[in-house]
Amino acid sequence: MCGIVAYVGYREACPLVIKGLKRLEYRGYDSAGVALMNGQGLRIYKKKGKVAALEQELSGKDVHATIGMGHTRWATHGEPNDVNAHPHYSFHRKLAIIHNGIIENYAAIKQTLLKKGHTFSSETDTEVLGQFIEDIWENQGGTLEEAVRLALQEVVGAYAIVVMSETDPTQLIAARKGSPLVIGVGENEFFLASDATPIVEYTKDVIYLNDYEVAVIRDGAIKVVTLDNTTTTPYVQKVELELEAIEKGGFDHFMLKEIFEQPRSIADSMRGRVQADEGMVQLGGLRDYLDKLAKSKRIVIVGCGTSWHAGLVAEYIFEELARIPVEVEYASEFRYRNPIIKEGDIVIAISQSGETADTLAAIELAKSKGATIFGVCNVVGSSIARATDAGAYTHAGPEIGVASTKAFTAQVTVLTLMALAAAKRKGTISDSLFRLLLAEMESIPAKVEKVLQAADKIKEIAYIFTYARNFIYLGRGLNFPVALEGALKLKEISYIHAEGYPAAEMKHGPIALIDEDMPVVVIATNDSSYEKVVSNIQEVKARKGRVIAITTEGDTHLPSMVDFTIEIPKVHEVLMPLVSVVPLQLLAYDIAVMRGRNVDQPRNLAKSVTVE
Repeated sequence: MCGIVAYVGYREACPLVIKGLKRLEYRGYDSAGVALMNGQGLRIYKKKGKVAALEQELSGKDVHATIGMGHTRWATHGEPNDVNAHPHYSFHRKLAIIHNGIIENYAAIKQTLLKKGHTFSSETDTEVLGQFIEDIWENQGGTLEEAVRLALQEVVGAYAIVVMSETDPTQLIAARKGSPLVIGVGENEFFLASDATPIVEYTKDVIYLNDYEVAVIRDGAIKVVTLDNTTTTPYVQKVELELEAIEKGGFDHFMLKEIFEQPRSIADSMRGRVQADEGMVQLGGLRDYLDKLAKSKRIVIVGCGTSWHAGLVAEYIFEELARIPVEVEYASEFRYRNPIIKEGDIVIAISQSGETADTLAAIELAKSKGATIFGVCNVVGSSIARATDAGAYTHAGPEIGVASTKAFTAQVTVLTLMALAAAKRKGTISDSLFRLLLAEMESIPAKVEKVLQAADKIKEIAYIFTYARNFIYLGRGLNFPVALEGALKLKEISYIHAEGYPAAEMKHGPIALIDEDMPVVVIATNDSSYEKVVSNIQEVKARKGRVIAITTEGDTHLPSMVDFTIEIPKVHEVLMPLVSVVPLQLLAYDIAVMRGRNVDQPRNLAKSVTVE
């Protein structure tokens, strides 16, 4: 949630910051603003709406500056409007501040400041923090850096902040706790951002700021200290992200591009890890922990949204192949129900961004109880990657569309490899099945490519159902989590109410909703549940429901029974979710586009939920 961009150096800051905000707009798009410092002093410009509205606001104004910062907001405290947009001035306008996260004790700090005569123009916790820093700076003396550190020692909550001062046109001060912040290091210039997407155009050298660290950039140099003023040596690393990966590449939307990237992202998630000819799976990040995984008595998987659905798929696969009991938990609920976690338990945390606040909190709780933590995430250097004992990156490449698509299939790919490796080490899978599944996995990218070739047919079906106000998605076994994911995609981007159910559960309530106006998407692939799913389809048709069936290529039985079919290639049952989810992604995308929705930036949603 929310995007931060800042720059100090020799370039024109405003166009650089605006371009960076556009690249971060998937993180928040309720409002946007910039702070610049030039001969006119410290100036803030901000506007409700998207970055384009801010650009119009800046038109004709003197925005020359070589230091500046910007923010694109996803509202938490205060409605989206011009006043609540970031940046915020401090009380005496000596400082400007931008902030991601939530200051939980802002109300108490605000009351203290009100008693001192402060007034506030916004409803935000961010303005309170800015005024608090200025108050310490003015009344306790010392440097601005010291004031920032002292203020943050009093703060409860999560934050990534950048502070500018009217007194120093070369200085930016940044800090983080629980919300990501990356610093790009150039020649006599520095770039700050919530993630690397605004930075890679200018430098590949980055510093990932750690929790409780403060970065002071001044006079072309950087210093990093902890909140208690211990100097640390920042680790500068190369970011692998390429500029082309964060452009649309000729597609109408990032979401569509990312759906079509799945053959590559699945292959990249397997590259160097699967040698089917030799019957080998190698996951370097788990090498020292594979025995522990194979011998574990229980696995707990935590995630949110799409990552939770990937975890549900993994539950089936781990239990089927490795014979290890698995529980899948919403990370957002995990730490609030006093979960029973013991030493020897394995906790697998799944997050595309590696910054999901609820998942990070679940990790900390599980660690405190002695569990071994594995991470599955997509962003190198992310908080979850650094907080876990071991894990594996998905190598899906950047995902800009808010509704995850290639993240899901990449996560399922990596989790499947983990289950296969554990099963092989444990001896619960035959050599013939192990080799068969490895060979099948190598064929998945080509099979996904074949599904994508049916995009025009799926678009025709989508057109018929743009009227719908409700959808039901049904699946059994491994396809039940896929039904949940298909329903989530439709909800997220088209704003149609959709629910996913295990197909057999339809008779326990949802069947009451079936009539001629209710589209029902059924994943009816030719697997061990096929006959049962066919029976469920007959129950829907008997009540005049309209059925869209995802069927296995060559099925001659179902087409005469349902209203529409979308064929997918035959795939081993264990790997079916990697293929069966793709037509559901396209169906949701097409319906949303036909309804005039902004599929890359759906209302009320942000890509990365970095606060609770």
